[in-house]
Amino acid sequence: MTILGALMGFLLLSGGTVALPAHAQAPKAPASPGYLVTLTAYNAVPEQTDDNPLETASGAYSNPEVVAARSRDLADVLPFGTIIEIDGSTASKEACGYDVVKPLVGYRVIADTMNPRYFDRIDVLFDTKSNYVMADGSVKNAGTVLGVCNGATIRVVGHIGIGRIPKTQIELAAIVGGAKALALK
Repeated sequence: MTILGALMGFLLLSGGTVALPAHAQAPKAPASPGYLVTLTAYNAVPEQTDDNPLETASGAYSNPEVVAARSRDLADVLPFGTIIEIDGSTASKEACGYDVVKPLVGYRVIADTMNPRYFDRIDVLFDTKSNYVMADGSVKNAGTVLGVCNGATIRVVGHIGIGRIPKTQIELAAIVGGAKALALK
């Protein structure tokens, strides 16, 4: 027993590590909380925004590849610059086309605010010119196909300064991947 105690003391003081037995599991980092929301989409056009559709409420450019808006009631838990991961597989399927538009959603940065009449809602920005998908045998705007997805899950996966929002999903995924890698160290 004394040898084991001395060995553990040596390892603790020297910064050494002890391998866990095969049946033991290392403690996992706590998962970020998930929020159930209604997931919808919008386009950067005056009919769906204000009179300056190319600028979000945060002052960032309305980039349809990475921007999302949140309802005002979520401002405390999802401030501007919050990077979210969206899972629409948990949403009710009756008016939700998430499975069709999923490849266009990716990670999103909260950079815009929705009309005050909405609650518990995330609005994904899609491009009016390039975000089209095949649905029901014809080509349609991704926002129309997404529809209203009640019960979608979003998770916070990082934060970024509004002035540093990347232009592409690839750049945003690299930031998230880097943040996850740092969290695991």
